[in-house]
Amino acid sequence: MSALAIVLIVLAAIALIALIALARARRRDARRRQAGELRREASRRSAHAGSIRASAEERAARADRAEAEAREHAAKARRERAAAERSAERADDAMAGVRETHDRAREVDPDAADPESEARALEEDQHVGPADRVSGRGA
Repeated sequence: MSALAIVLIVLAAIALIALIALARARRRDARRRQAGELRREASRRSAHAGSIRASAEERAARADRAEAEAREHAAKARRERAAAERSAERADDAMAGVRETHDRAREVDPDAADPESEARALEEDQHVGPADRVSGRGA
């Protein structure tokens, strides 16, 4: 083999090694660009997921507050109902006491005029109902 052939073979080998190194560098650069794009995409998705999570947590907090307000409102309604029932019971007790007092008054003097009976008779004579008497339209 001549020296020229050896030099050409060595130069071809060096060129081949350079081409292989260049191809590897290009592939490495392409992979780095792809990795950078993937990282940016992951970062963007992470930010979007964080925003969705924050929104969901905010909605959950609002729902919890609304639930607490509803429980508070229901408790207040139960307290008001209980107070109304106690008032109704007191009114019923008072009416029972009034009826008992009228009954005793009739027992003591059955011939005495009963104010309730007189008021009913007056209403019937004048055709004025209790609502008319309260509003002032009658008599």
